[in-house]
Parts: sequence; structure tokens; C-alpha cells
Amino acid sequence: MSVKDALREGVRAGWSWMRSDRGLLLWAVLVGIAAGLLAVLMKQSVGGLRSVMFAIQSWVGGSWFLALGPILGLAATGYVVQRVLGGEHPGPGIPSTLHAISTRRGRMKRTWMFAPVITSVLSVGFGGSGGLEAPAMQAGAAMGSEVASQTRKHFRRRLLLIGCAAAGSLAAMFKAPVAAIVFAVEVIMIDLTASSLVPILMASLASLLTAFVFFEGEDILTVPTLAAFQASRLPWYIAMGVVTGVGSVVFSRLYLVSQQTIGRFTNPRTRMTLAGALIGAAVALLPPLFGEGYEVINQLFLGYSDVLIQDVWMLEGSLALPSLVGWLVLAACLKPMLTGFTVGAGGVAGIFAPALFSGALVGFAFALGLNGFVDPTTMPIGNSVLAGLCGMMAGVLHAPLTAIFLATELSGGYGLFVPLMLTSAISFTTSRALKRHSIYTRELAERGELLTHDKDQAVLTLMNLKEELEQDFLPVQAHWNLGQLVEVVAQSQRNLHPVVDAHGHLLGIVDLQDIRQVMFDQSQYLSLRVVDLMTLPLAEVEWEDKMDDVMAKFENCGAWNLPVVEDGRYVGFVSRSRLFTAYRKWLKATSLD
Repeated sequence: MSVKDALREGVRAGWSWMRSDRGLLLWAVLVGIAAGLLAVLMKQSVGGLRSVMFAIQSWVGGSWFLALGPILGLAATGYVVQRVLGGEHPGPGIPSTLHAISTRRGRMKRTWMFAPVITSVLSVGFGGSGGLEAPAMQAGAAMGSEVASQTRKHFRRRLLLIGCAAAGSLAAMFKAPVAAIVFAVEVIMIDLTASSLVPILMASLASLLTAFVFFEGEDILTVPTLAAFQASRLPWYIAMGVVTGVGSVVFSRLYLVSQQTIGRFTNPRTRMTLAGALIGAAVALLPPLFGEGYEVINQLFLGYSDVLIQDVWMLEGSLALPSLVGWLVLAACLKPMLTGFTVGAGGVAGIFAPALFSGALVGFAFALGLNGFVDPTTMPIGNSVLAGLCGMMAGVLHAPLTAIFLATELSGGYGLFVPLMLTSAISFTTSRALKRHSIYTRELAERGELLTHDKDQAVLTLMNLKEELEQDFLPVQAHWNLGQLVEVVAQSQRNLHPVVDAHGHLLGIVDLQDIRQVMFDQSQYLSLRVVDLMTLPLAEVEWEDKMDDVMAKFENCGAWNLPVVEDGRYVGFVSRSRLFTAYRKWLKATSLD
């Protein structure tokens, strides 16, 4: 064997190993590194744009220049979408990813590997409200999906690599590997085993190390040493859970209303101009609302309330306590509204950072109020800020475990683990009671496309009626005689025949079991009509029915085959046995062993 042949054989053997399940761990590491690099690139790019914007603002004087940033960012984003991406907007990061998993078996557009990166940097870097976490996860997930498509095209690998990318992105952003793993399990994955947890762990670790190499010393959130946990403060952490739970519902509502309001304008330029003007006016009024807001959170941890009133032209000096608390609440409410305007106008940004921002403001206001009106030592400022962002994140994202571990890792220890658990759990419970679905899952749930950790429901969501449709049933017409029907029966391999009119509308069905006694009586071939022999189906399946609705119809009527119609027109049949076979197939496909 020549050297060339040996090399070719070695490459072929190596690629075969990479495509096997044994090579999955290596792919998980590579996806984690790629996700980490993307996160670093996005953070560095936004940080650079932000520095430029504030440098120019400092040179020209006043905060009016920052007000121009959001409209510039939205305009640049719109240009990229139209000219570079051919009008294909990447959409919201996490919902788009979840939609791809539930409706396209995790197959994501290749443009999503770079489109969310460019557009989110432009949208957020110039001052648009929102975070980079969701776009980074979307881009990383698209990479994981593409890797799965190029190696082994089964659903399990694709879903697992998407989870690895999500964990890697979050780990690099916050340098919080445990929270990243929990997020992937809590939000992205629909099933998890010990063997599937290892690739996600390795992806998170690889991404974290990548962030340390390229991003060391530049943590997004820097939490100082906080006061030790005291059991006497538990009632206040419980109260914080209720406050952030209600606040998270208000946050979600403000975000959705503002997004829908700006979206009513059909002209893209009108949406962009109006949204940019509104965001710019808010930034001019309150400069800390510019961009993500992590710098403000870091200042709040230190107890610096003047961060919210600096450079505000209408304010001079410090505010009285009631006014300051009101100012904090106003800023917390404005953040989701500005994020909704940004996204509704065509910008690309997530709600992760805004939820943390509003939560930190609520926590700060909570502590100021308690310490000012009860006792100065009632609640340490830093502890309250951490609990506030933890509770708000748990309520807005419906991800209580992620919120707990992220807050814990940010604080550098588990000293506040118990109160954070309490706040997060109460916030999530309160939010879930008032609003069943999060911003991520609301639209998918309304369309019946939401994958959940309920295994049966997840499998039914992944099943597709169109793929299980059987169309080899020969139709007959109601006015035909028995002789014409027998001629069709002789050509068919099926015992059922749909009866349709001239326009294809379903009128009934003919079951050979019902007509066996007469179909061989040639004396009735001309006298009997199909309309005399047909029966009405026990139920009809609509073309757009979700699979759980289809299964419910089978269970209620007891039939083995049901006709499928679209606007009353016959399309085909679906059988109970075929659905059970498909169910078993998808049950195996979603088991990540």
C-alpha cells in the first residue's frame, strides 16, 4: 500500500470514528470551543462599540449623542438583514432554537451560524436594549446542528450538540459552567441521562477555558463579598420572591405589549424610526438604560445609587429616598419596554440581560426601602441585588435552577444558596401561577409546538401528521353503482375507500367489511349506488391537527383508520398502528442513552 493510499485510508477511518457515537465527546468539545469563541467575539465587539459611543459622547458633552445610537443600530441591523442575509431575519434566539427542535427536528439554517452574531452586535452595541446571550446560543446551536447534519443525521445527536452549544455559550458569557449546564437541561433538552450529561459538561468546560484564555479579567458581572446568611432575614427573601415573581409577570407583559405595539406599523422604516426615537429618548433621559446594563448592575452591587442619576439633565444632586425608589422602579419597567421596541423594530437581542438588569434594580430598591423605613441593617444591599436578579430571572425565563446556580457562581460561593433557592422557587411559583408560559415558550405553546420534559408530550410534538399520512386509498364517487365500485376494489390493496364529490370533498367511506355480502351479487351491480353503501367516518382528522389531538380522536372513537381532510377535501388516511410505530421510533430517537 502506497503512502497516499495509507493516508486516504487513515482519513477515512478517522472520519468514520468521528461519525460514530465514540466521536461524540470530541464534537461536544469542539462545539463548546466554537460557542466560547463566538461569545467572546460578541462581547468584545459590543464592548468596543460601547467604548466608542461613550468616548464620542464625552467629547461632545451631554447624553444627547447616546440617543442617536439606537436608531443607528437598528438601521445597520436592517441593512445587514436585507442586503447581506437576503431578508432572512434570524428572529429571537431561544424561541427560534426551540421552534427548530420541535418542528424541524433540530435542523437550523446555516446562516444562523453568523447572522445572530452580526445583527445582535449592531443592535446592542449602538445602544439598543437587550442581551447577547440568546443570539450567541442561537449561533452556537446552529453550529451544533450543522455538525450533526454532517456526521450522523439522527435527532439524538443533533439535540445533544444543540444543548452543548447552549451550555457553552452561557458558560463563556458568565464564566458559570454549572449554571450553563443546568440551563441546557432546563430549557433546551427534553431528555437527559448520565451518558448524555458528560458531553454537555465537556462542552461547558471547553467553552469556559476558551473564555479564560481570551476574556480573562473582564467578567461581565463582578459581585463583591456579600454579607453572610442570617436566618432572621429569611422573611425578607420570601418577600423578595413574591415581589420578583409579580415583577417578572409585569416585565413579560411590558415586553410583549411594547413589541406588539411597534410591530403594528407595517412599514419597516417607520418601525425603525419610531422605535429608535423612543429608545433614544429613554437613553437621553436615563443613560444607564443604554445597551445591556451590566455596568450598572456592578455599581448597584457596591451600593452606588447615584449611577442612575448621573448625567440626567433634569436632576441635580441626590434624590430623597422615596423619589430614588420610584426612579429605580421606573428604570426597571422601562428596560423591558425598550427591549420590546428593539426586537419589535427588527433588532436582534435577548431578554436574559434585561431580566437581570430589572431584577437588580428591584433588589436595590427593595433594600433601600427596607433599610430606610425599617432599620438600616435590615437587608444588605449586595445580597438584595443578587436575590433580586435571581428571582427576576427565575420568573421571566421560567428557569429557577439556572437562576439559583448562576447567582451562586457569580457570588463566588454557596453561602447564600438557601435564601437564593427560596427566592427563586417563590418567584417561579408566583410567576407560573399568573402566567403559565415564559417569553421563550409562549408562542410555541399557543401553536402546540412546545417541547416539554413530559416525554409523552414531547414525542407527540415531534411526530408529524404529514409524514404518517397514507394516500394509497382509492377514492370513489357517491353516484357510482356497485359494479363501478367493484372494479375499483379489484385494483386496490385496501379495505377502505373514501367517497368524494366532484370537488374532492369527503362525503363518507366504504368499508369492504360492510358490503361483503352484496359486492358479489351481480344482480345488484346496476341498482345499488355507492351512496347507499357508504357510512360516515367515526371522526375526521384535520390537516393542521396536532398529534396529541389526533391520538385523542383515535382514543375517543375507537377506529383503526381515520380520514384526513383539508378544508373538507379528502387528503388521505392515518392509521392507529402506523402512529404507534412512529411513536416508538421517536421514543427511541429522543432517548439520549
